[in-house]
Amino acid sequence: MKPQLEAIPFPENSNILAYRYEGAHFDAPWHVHPQCELTYITSSEGTKFIGDHVSNYTAGELVLLNANLPHCWKNHAQAQQKSASIVVQWNAAICSPIPEMQPIEQLLQAASHGILFHKENTQQILPQIEELPHLKGTQQYLQLLQVLHFLSSAGYTQLSSAKFTKELPWEHNDRMAKIHDFVAYHYQKQVQLAEVASMVNLSEQAFSRFFKKMMGRSFFTYLNEYRINQAAKMLVDTDFTVADIAFKCGYETLPFFFKKFKTQYGTTPTVYRKEHGRKLAR
Repeated sequence: MKPQLEAIPFPENSNILAYRYEGAHFDAPWHVHPQCELTYITSSEGTKFIGDHVSNYTAGELVLLNANLPHCWKNHAQAQQKSASIVVQWNAAICSPIPEMQPIEQLLQAASHGILFHKENTQQILPQIEELPHLKGTQQYLQLLQVLHFLSSAGYTQLSSAKFTKELPWEHNDRMAKIHDFVAYHYQKQVQLAEVASMVNLSEQAFSRFFKKMMGRSFFTYLNEYRINQAAKMLVDTDFTVADIAFKCGYETLPFFFKKFKTQYGTTPTVYRKEHGRKLAR
């Protein structure tokens, strides 16, 4: 696996890269770069990993990341739709430290944890974001500043509990990319710590320390969060029984599944399905 430090291919004489991506899936692994990034998901659904945060994503999400914040988006394997997004990346130096730029500076500081904007607050600015890949030079620069200024007063939720301000060693990113991929492909079965630790050439104790340092919680806490996120999606998107969903997500007993689901979502799987089913019906 290649080192996960991404080099941004900026156009000549430019500090901004804006492009549309379309493909069968998002193929970027868990990676980091010293540039800021604004990502608008236009199609696809799956799981997003932002710093130590993991949760489902759907089309319409708008996420802002400050420099050096590890991240990736992983499609759900069973999803048939194409993956598409608009990505804008830029060197932080384009935002001068002057009083007039203070709202944007504060927004980017908050984005050191990753920011998910509330959809109801961002509809107005989406056409300008969609236009950014078609602009160049001064026009693109000024429009990006307008977008960021608008977003500085929009509602958002911070994602990662840890703040990433320094570039991570390449080997850390390589290990975390392998771990994320392993969980995505094996969460349905029972996972042994020794198996995951061996995959990244660490002892179980060293692996546990490494993972806790990187993600702020134990590996099995993270694994349960991933499984419950998948279960929540299946409750809304499928007609499988709650018991079937529990087993498909790697849980051998229903009481443990119900306990973990309520801890993460504050309600039971049955109530969650009814509430979100009504929302979708509207």
